[in-house]
Order: sequence, then C-alpha cells, then structure tokens
Amino acid sequence: MPDPAALLTRRAHLSAQGSALYRAAHTTETHGVYALDLAGRAGVLNLYAPLTATQETALAAQWGEVAGVQAVYLKRRPVEARHAANVARDQLSPPEPVWGEPLPELVATEAGVPFLIRPGADLSTGLFTDARPARAWVRAHSAGRRVLNTFAYTCGFGLSAALGGAAAVKNVDLSRKVLAWGQANYALSGLSAPEQDFLYGDVFEWLTRLERRGDHFDLVVLDPPSFARGKSGVWRAERDYARLAGLAARVTAPGGRVLTLLNHAGVSGPQLGRMVQSGLREQGRQAALQESFGAGEDYPEAEHLKVQVWALD
Repeated sequence: MPDPAALLTRRAHLSAQGSALYRAAHTTETHGVYALDLAGRAGVLNLYAPLTATQETALAAQWGEVAGVQAVYLKRRPVEARHAANVARDQLSPPEPVWGEPLPELVATEAGVPFLIRPGADLSTGLFTDARPARAWVRAHSAGRRVLNTFAYTCGFGLSAALGGAAAVKNVDLSRKVLAWGQANYALSGLSAPEQDFLYGDVFEWLTRLERRGDHFDLVVLDPPSFARGKSGVWRAERDYARLAGLAARVTAPGGRVLTLLNHAGVSGPQLGRMVQSGLREQGRQAALQESFGAGEDYPEAEHLKVQVWALD
C-alpha cells in the first residue's frame, strides 16, 4: 500500500489553497482496496475490499499518524449501497471512530469556505469532495444570476452560488435534515438562510410547482443520485435523466444554463449528454454543450463523475 506521506505530498497545493477537505488517497492509488478522505481533523476511511478487523485497525492507525488527524472513521462501501445502507447502517458506517477520539462534528474548509462535517453520522459525511471543481464553477458563474440547486443535500452548490454573488438561490431536497444542515453551512459563511430559500420536498414535484408559479432561473443545478425512491416513484439515472432535464428546461430562463452532474460508473459522458439533449429537445429547447469535466485532481484517473454545462437558447 502507498505511504500516506507520499500521497499527501501530491495534494500539498490543496492545503495551500485553503482546502482541508479533499481525497487524500483514491482507489486508483490503493489497488482498489480503499480511499481516504480528509476532513480537517478527521480521516474517513472508505473500504472497497474486505479486510479483517486487525487490518482495518492497522490501516486506520497508519492514517492516524498524519499530522493534525485526531480521529479516523470507517465506511465499509457495499457494492450495492442503496438497500444495504438502510438495513446495515451501523455496520457499514460505525458512529464511533476506529482510531482516535470521537469527533461527532467539526468544521473544515474547501477553498477557504467552511463546511460542517459529521464524520460518523452516515456513509455521507456532509460534502462530496469529488464535486469540488463543479462547486468552483458555480461560484465563478453565479454573479447576478437566479440559481436553482436541486437534490441539494447540504447545499454546497447553493452556498457556492450565494458566495459568488447570485441574485437569488433556491435549494430543493427531500430531507429536512440535510436542508437544515445546509442552513448551518450558510451561517458558517455569515450568509442569511431564510426558510423560503430551502424547499423541502420531491424535486420533480417542485420543478412542476415552480413552473406553475412562473419562477425561472438563469442556472439550474441537477445533481441527482444514480438511484432513489420518492413520491414520483423509482428514479434510475440511466433511464430517467432525460425527463429530469426536460423538467429543468421548463424553469430555465432564455439564455440560461443547466449544470448536469452524474456519479454513475455505468453511464458515460456521451450517454449522459444524449439523455440531457433529448430531454431539452422534447421541451423545444436548443442547447449547446459548453464545458465538460469530472472530479478534482485528488481523484486521479477517476471516471465515475460526469459534469456538463449546457447553454440553452
């Protein structure tokens, strides 16, 4: 296995840029066995291959020796997470650290922006580090724009838009818990977080409701899971992304943009593009793909995340 110090040397520029939230070791650097995310004083060890308890503890202790790390939490990543994550939560994501003292909450920065992280709370700890380039893009392209952030989770994109000078930002998610978490992230940056900007409920229902209200946005962020169950039924990205893009088109103002993201290894960038374009055309909108990119440089050779920027007529 690679030496943690050598891997951290490759990421030294991120710390210099004010980021204490990043992937310190990716699976392509560990022969597919594990990945390690750093979140300030906490390490989050993601296992993708079975290890004995002794091996887990030893690996955690190795990363615990990194300067500044006070606790290492364990996430056993199942091949099929959507069911197992619900029925075996404590086994997959033990609430207590496997090494060090408990850190139930902490604040860590990404490009100088503080985020509330809960390393032992769930398989997801508060911020998906692979989307850092996409958050940076949103911050750089939000000035004066009306922004809709769907599947908002803890509102990283909405916060980025607000910090980038957006005229208005709406965050939509099916969980009140994560929206409240997003409001806490706003507060950490000294931003107001009025309830009317954090819309609880099914994204598909909200897109329809916003259209009926006549609300339109200059930038719509689509960051759906690859699979989900909701009031609208079962969502599968490889089957349903075109429908989502079509609904987004109906609330995108003329000349606006749609930022599409998909974390799904089974769907290629061209496949995602075809689905998005199909959904937009069904709504009579012409669109051009302006940019496409993926995860940050701390995810070497990673192909799971696809990010595309679509400019609508």
